[in-house]
Amino acid sequence: MTIKPLIILPDPLLRQISKPIERVDADLQRLADDMLETMYDAPGIGLAAIQIGVSRRMLVIDVSREGEEKQPQVFINPEIVTSSDERSVYEEGCLSIPDYYAEVERPAVVSVKYLDRNGKEQTVEADGLLATCLQHEIDHLNGVLFIDYISRLKREMVIKKFTKAAKSKAL
Repeated sequence: MTIKPLIILPDPLLRQISKPIERVDADLQRLADDMLETMYDAPGIGLAAIQIGVSRRMLVIDVSREGEEKQPQVFINPEIVTSSDERSVYEEGCLSIPDYYAEVERPAVVSVKYLDRNGKEQTVEADGLLATCLQHEIDHLNGVLFIDYISRLKREMVIKKFTKAAKSKAL
């Protein structure tokens, strides 16, 4: 397993729509393992393939709490099939937007259809942190970032800050 470098805002890759995965094979399973290793190292609770520069519709999640046994999950070609009218608000962060957090309101419950790491079709009914995390990571696959849910002024300030940081790193 290899820890991959993370793509950081304002990299335009983060706005790219990821391509569906045609088949689940050993290479894809290796990518899932690399993604989990990268996510745990960061540390984070979710990671979309595009965040390591791979434009494929796959994400990994582990919402187990500190001290609990790890519960890694792999979602290939995930798709939200239903979402509740009931809403919930969580303070979200993102490995591609380090050290920035904001409250985001999303559907409280979602049903997600996906392929597991063995290529078997699954459906999960998720609420709480898992529902939020799934929506956040699926957004990544569609080129959407959590900062797209905050006010335009705050979003522009965040983008400006990260653009300035990227320019000073390039010098």
